[in-house]
Amino acid sequence: MERVHLISLGCPKNRVDSEVMVGKLQSGPFELVDDPALADVIVVNTCSFIQPATEESIDTVLEMAGHKRAGTCKKLVVTGCMVQRFGRSLEDELPEVDHFLGTGEYHRIDEVLLAREGQVPRSFIDTPLYIHDELSPRINSWLPHSAYLKISEGCDHRCAFCIIPTLRGKMRSRTVASLVSEARRLAEQGVVEINLVSQDSTAYGRDLNNGADLGALLRALAKVDGIRWIRLHYAYPIGLPESLLRAIAEEEKVVPYLDMPLQHASGPMLKSMRRGVTREGQERILERVRRFVPDIAIRTTFIVGFPGETDTDFAVLRDFVGSQGFERVGVFTYFQEDGTPAALLPGQVEEKVKLARQKELMKLQSDISRRKHKALVGKELTVLVDGPSKESELVLVGRLATQAPDVDGLVYLSEVGPEVRAGQLRKVRITRAAPHDLVGDVLEGPPL
Repeated sequence: MERVHLISLGCPKNRVDSEVMVGKLQSGPFELVDDPALADVIVVNTCSFIQPATEESIDTVLEMAGHKRAGTCKKLVVTGCMVQRFGRSLEDELPEVDHFLGTGEYHRIDEVLLAREGQVPRSFIDTPLYIHDELSPRINSWLPHSAYLKISEGCDHRCAFCIIPTLRGKMRSRTVASLVSEARRLAEQGVVEINLVSQDSTAYGRDLNNGADLGALLRALAKVDGIRWIRLHYAYPIGLPESLLRAIAEEEKVVPYLDMPLQHASGPMLKSMRRGVTREGQERILERVRRFVPDIAIRTTFIVGFPGETDTDFAVLRDFVGSQGFERVGVFTYFQEDGTPAALLPGQVEEKVKLARQKELMKLQSDISRRKHKALVGKELTVLVDGPSKESELVLVGRLATQAPDVDGLVYLSEVGPEVRAGQLRKVRITRAAPHDLVGDVLEGPPL
């Protein structure tokens, strides 16, 4: 059996692709190993969303090529967004790589590795059309009790700063039946929390022409035995169906959390970004969401330093963040990405200005988060135990329903007995608060 080491870079959506590749490999004559120095084959699933991600991907590929030069690795395969973005030009730029697979070709991984030399092309890169289904083998690589569920692939929006449509193709949804089947399989493996991901979750089902939408999907997933929490990510603000908001409000398993990237609040910036909405429109959307689900936690992201962003534009954004009081906010500086309309816009903002604005906005959000977290001190809340913290195996951590894995904060657990284990839902009294994380005591009693 050939030993394979796989490295997955980038977002949770890319992680799901990697998990499908691992599933296909484990179904064949391959053994997965954690150490690349022990691998006969190394696979790098790349990200290329922004320049730093591309640089990390290239650095990782070159580092793994060192194992090939050392003679321990016989074959190096590169997959994912960087391949889709730069195409066959990588064949000359990365002669160390044996095969390249684009974002719509990762299901060929076993075919490529099983083929003899010269039997298959060096590159498989085409218009992305593939999306895995419930029949695709997949090995969950996240926490044993938590998993990502990719509900659709691709995006039909044309935001000026984003290259995702080029990398992932047009929007294509999986069926409700397919997703429910995969969720059942995950539940049978011990998963109690599923996080729904895609490039544009709001548009889910529009291409199916069978009446399926996010609300119907959430209600169907809520019927899966064993699943306790369902969380939605990457919901484009325009076109949120009422069925979605009602499902969040009414279904106990659907947590009151919505990840909705807004990107800016200034009218000129939103127009230049091609977002199709104004600040006033965003405010109406947020008011509607909170009217349906008053206790909802909203996570959003913003871009500072977009071409043409003035001090006035940034002041509007700062005022918007201060007035809305979001529970979770991420702030990114704009990167001038080749192949996007924004890369050609005049008025590129200096890097030091971008960083200063990022710091200022994050400071504002930190104050908001600290205030909201302090209001939780003394309350008894439900926490999903994740297991030992990264800092120390002696400290357990968990998350509230309003804290998504990897991107939001944690609840550090004290007063923990041996009966408290990862995957349990526990009642916790919050004792201390910081802008990002919380501390709490696990209360006596059985898991919830």
